[in-house]
Amino acid sequence: MTALVLFDFDGTLADTAPDLAAAANKQRERVGLEPLPIDVLRPYSSAGARGLLRCALDMTPDHPEYEQHRVQFLKDYEAAMNVDTRLFDGVPELLEDISRKGLTWGIVTNKATYLAQPLVVALGLDQDCAVLVCGDTTAHSKPHPLPLLHAAQQAGFGTDRSIYIGDDIRDIQAARAAGMGSIAAGYGYCGPDHPVETWQADHCVLSVREMWPVIRKLLNT
Repeated sequence: MTALVLFDFDGTLADTAPDLAAAANKQRERVGLEPLPIDVLRPYSSAGARGLLRCALDMTPDHPEYEQHRVQFLKDYEAAMNVDTRLFDGVPELLEDISRKGLTWGIVTNKATYLAQPLVVALGLDQDCAVLVCGDTTAHSKPHPLPLLHAAQQAGFGTDRSIYIGDDIRDIQAARAAGMGSIAAGYGYCGPDHPVETWQADHCVLSVREMWPVIRKLLNT
């Protein structure tokens, strides 16, 4: 029986942190601050501009200057978002295993379409990706379940034959709310606030190479 495997993008399929961190450090440079090491910025990468500006500038959305820094961050990131971004080791082989088994896979990300789609193409994921749902595709973004429900509907699957894999607590919250099985990508960015073991995912893996047996177990394939 076929099934749908949905992935988050940043921190799950692709290591986008180097380019996101570079854009965050540009914001520090603009206000006269020294750049931060990528290892400091990395855990905030799944939260996009909101998380990275929090780390880089200690700035939250209620700050009066937040919006101007957010806009500039996105401009800087768009200008250099595929410099050091790579698929995580093992991702091409995992996607081949999924396709070889006759399963369908897709991507659900909170990244805006104008940023996500070019990267999906540049990384060679577009030809086999059955569905791409971005942060502006539906009226709500994760942790709301709507993006996952939309992806399953577009791909022609029920939620009982769909699973979602991500590296942020919002991914697992969205999967649970959508009635999908979930796998926490513990090798990803995972965020600084909630330890991965508290997310209540169905399974957690610490490397991409651990993923395929867990997917098969969760889908009973």
